[in-house]
Amino acid sequence: MKRVLLKLSGEALAGEKHTGFDEATVTEVAKQVKVLVEEGVEVGVVIGGGNFWRGRSSETIDRTKADQIGMLATVMNCIYVSEIFRSVGMKTEIFTPFACGAMTKLFSKDEANACFAEKKVAFFAGGTGHPYFSTTVLRTIEIEAETILLAKAVDGVYDSDPKTNPNAKKYDSVHIQEVIDQKLAVVDLTASILCMENKMPMLVFGLNEENSIIRAAKGEIDGTKVLVD
Repeated sequence: MKRVLLKLSGEALAGEKHTGFDEATVTEVAKQVKVLVEEGVEVGVVIGGGNFWRGRSSETIDRTKADQIGMLATVMNCIYVSEIFRSVGMKTEIFTPFACGAMTKLFSKDEANACFAEKKVAFFAGGTGHPYFSTTVLRTIEIEAETILLAKAVDGVYDSDPKTNPNAKKYDSVHIQEVIDQKLAVVDLTASILCMENKMPMLVFGLNEENSIIRAAKGEIDGTKVLVD
């Protein structure tokens, strides 16, 4: 693969603490991404904010405000993870759809491409800048990546929540149409439709499995392949 978008679950980055960051986990992620970069793969990164904020579970805060808090959580995550990436020898750039002083750059496709040309890892933080819509699929399509590597706390796509249903069935592969029809919890419905329309495949796997990111980039996963053809 020449260019991929790696989506990291904020909850997975928190490790067993379930909140904040587990530095050992993040450092392991950084070491795996460095291997890919050294092999010539261009890597964009989106990080969820679930290690700080799960706004949709709030019954008291307006959805727009809850999503805005989540956007800022992703900015904090990207700043932290970016610095860990730098500590293992990579160059990075953080893009947001809104101004964050000197901490990030405003996103544009041209700036992202320039970042990749300089062999930097591009972090896409702050969502789209608007509520009700997730970032991962949109940014993947915009930067013309080949696939989405979806690294989660759960090791694939299931027919129901494995945390609450011990008999939940894991799919080895599933078509994006079935994801939409069955409302499987991969990405949100709008993002799933974007994947289908733009024929963007996803590889869903557990972040904590050994060398899971490297293996996923080679198409070797123990999780789920979300097919679009």
